[in-house]
Amino acid sequence: MKTTLVLSTALAGMAFAAAAQEVNVVSWGGAYEVSQVEAYNKPFTAETGITVNMIAADNPATPLKAQIEARNVTGDVFDIEVSDAIRLCDEGALMEINPDDLPAAPDGTPASEDFIEGALQDCAVANIFWGTVIAFDGSKFEGEKPTSAADFFDTEKFPGKRGLPKNPKRTLYLALIADGASPDEIYDLLGTPEGVDRAFAKLDSIKNDVVWWEAGAQPVQLLADGEVVMTTGYNGRFFDAMVGEKKPFEIIWDGQYMDMDMFVIPKDAPNPEAAMEYLKFATDTQRLADQAKYIAYGPSRQSSAALVGMYQDGTTEMAPHMPTNPEHMTTAVMDDPEFWADHDAELTERFNAWLAGS
Repeated sequence: MKTTLVLSTALAGMAFAAAAQEVNVVSWGGAYEVSQVEAYNKPFTAETGITVNMIAADNPATPLKAQIEARNVTGDVFDIEVSDAIRLCDEGALMEINPDDLPAAPDGTPASEDFIEGALQDCAVANIFWGTVIAFDGSKFEGEKPTSAADFFDTEKFPGKRGLPKNPKRTLYLALIADGASPDEIYDLLGTPEGVDRAFAKLDSIKNDVVWWEAGAQPVQLLADGEVVMTTGYNGRFFDAMVGEKKPFEIIWDGQYMDMDMFVIPKDAPNPEAAMEYLKFATDTQRLADQAKYIAYGPSRQSSAALVGMYQDGTTEMAPHMPTNPEHMTTAVMDDPEFWADHDAELTERFNAWLAGS
């Protein structure tokens, strides 16, 4: 009887501890956050009893860096870009992640072989592939519609304001694509003064017509409000507006900028064990496939592809809306984190000086 009582008390204590646990996840907000809550957070809490607190940021790497510098880390899991993950890992600020600790694919394929190339880093695990694309309001064009990156820069043929992000990574490459450069030479060009000058010269041609955006929700709003006729933005945000909100938007996939989002855990995370459990759960095959029910981002595991089906409306096939669709990859530029680790500071300085007019 005493043994039973002790065992029951111990089990109750363990259950209470699990129920009392929480994990703070810092992500990008908007439709993307909704997809994570539905595909990851709700089933994770149901299975483990661990509460997930979602915190939105325009760029989660910004509060992560600030918390690390202040030595006051309050987030457990951060959803950040590859270049930031590599840089912070090199600085010793992140926990290393052993691929052997991640769940295998349903057929037993180890995680190290199942994730798409580049999706596993020393301190990070990718969850989705996404694209920065061009979108326009189809109802605003009575005749010919734009179809290319070159059309985005052609204000004579397609007059009106353009929306662009206020950073060099997703503007300079597009200027070069619009100027006739091929996707496979973008980084070679941006690694030379002549290539950088060429990109800025192309940007000069529309500088007076640009509305600059900084947060992911802004391009959709700019387009919906008629403040711009075309804008770049995240493909998942446009999909949500097109399919979820029935906006008459259309996407131009020419010259999309492809990137991954990666989960990282800072070394001083307040709940490291819960954070690791969350990371493993959220990046298993089924969970990554489930996310595609809610947003048009491609899962980072090969085994998830076959499980991607319909949008949550039950009628929209997701494959044609994925940035990883082969038809959308022909002129895609893949993010190069090593290039940006080496050149981000200098190109950002040049970009900011250009914005200021000097």
